[in-house]
Amino acid sequence: MHRREFARNLLGLPLAAAIPPSAYAAALDPIAMPPGGSIADVPGLKVGHHTRTDRPTGCTVMLCEEGATAGVDVRGSAPGTRETDLLSPTNVVDKINAIVLSGGSAYGLETATGVMRYLEEHNAGYKIGKLGVVPIVPAAILMDLGVGNFKIRPTAEDGYSACKAAVSGPITEGNVGAGAGATIGKMFGPGFAMKSGLGTASVTIGDTGIVVGAIVAVNAVGDVIDPHSGKIVAGARSEAGKGFRDSMAAIMNGYRVVVQNAANTTIGCVATNAPFTKVQTTKIAQMAHDGYARAINPVHTMADGDTIFAMSTGTAKVQADVTAIGAIAAVVMSRAIVRAAMNASSLPDLHLPAYKDYVGRS
Repeated sequence: MHRREFARNLLGLPLAAAIPPSAYAAALDPIAMPPGGSIADVPGLKVGHHTRTDRPTGCTVMLCEEGATAGVDVRGSAPGTRETDLLSPTNVVDKINAIVLSGGSAYGLETATGVMRYLEEHNAGYKIGKLGVVPIVPAAILMDLGVGNFKIRPTAEDGYSACKAAVSGPITEGNVGAGAGATIGKMFGPGFAMKSGLGTASVTIGDTGIVVGAIVAVNAVGDVIDPHSGKIVAGARSEAGKGFRDSMAAIMNGYRVVVQNAANTTIGCVATNAPFTKVQTTKIAQMAHDGYARAINPVHTMADGDTIFAMSTGTAKVQADVTAIGAIAAVVMSRAIVRAAMNASSLPDLHLPAYKDYVGRS
C-alpha cells in the first residue's frame, strides 16, 4: 500500500477536502490572511463577546444550551481555570453547557458565574431532581492586567452580557472579548510587545456534513508564526522599530530572558458537530495543541497557561474518526491564531502596534 493511501485510510475522512484551494494559494503569500469561518458555524453552538469600553479586556462565551461533550488539555505552566477537573473522563458529568474564555487573570473567572445565571434562567444545566439545574461552565483566563487599568476586570455581569450577545455564524475578530487586551512577543519586555487579539476559523469536511471550528485568544510570550512560510507575522519588535527580534532565534543564540510569571497565556477551544465521548474530545484537545506549536514560538512556556477545550455538539448523524478530527482541529486552530494577530488593532496610547500598522511586517 502506498504511503499516501495508507494515511488516507488511517484518517478515515477526506482530510485533504478540509483544506480548500485558497489555503494552498495562501502559501504563496507569507502574509496572506488564512481561511476564515467561525467556531459558531458548528451546529448547536453560539458564540458571544463582551468587550469592556473602560479598559481593553473582556470575555467570550461558547454556548450549547442543549449540552455538549467536552474535554480539555492544559499545557502551559501558569494556568487559570475553572471546572476543568469535571472534564476528566473518569468524572461523572458528561455534558457541559458553555465554555468561557476571559481576560482579567484569575479575577476573570468570575465571568463564568454570570454565564451560569443566564443558563439557569434558560433551564439549561445538570438536572438536580425537581429542584432545578446546575449549569456546567468550564472557563480559562489570560493575563491582561498590565494593559490599562489593573483594577478593571471582567465581571459576572460581563459574562451574562456575552451570553445575551451570542449568535451562530460569523463573529467579530480582533480586539474583542477575551482578546481585547491580548498581546504577544513579550520575551524582551512589554516595550517591544505587539497587540494581538481573538481569532476564529472553521472548515466543513467534504460532503460529510461535519464541521470543525476553533477560537483562540492569543496572549503569548512568543511570536506568532505563519505555518506556511515559517515567517513571523507579529511578535517581539526590534529595537530599531522595524522588523522582529525573532524570540526563538535569540534563545537559540543563548539569550537569557527573565519573564514575569503568569503574564501571558493563549486560551482557546475547538468544536465539532461530530459525536464523540469525553475520552475522544480530550484527545482532540490534545491534538489541537499542535496548532499552537505551529503558529506560536516559543509556546507552552513556564510563563504561559496555554489551555484548549474541545466540544462535541453531536448533531451530525455520522461517525467520525477521532484522529482525523484532531488533525483537522490543529490546522483550524493554527489558522485562528494567525487571524488573531492579523485582525488585531493597535493601541497607540499604550504603545502597542498591531500587524496592520507595524512598519516591520514583511
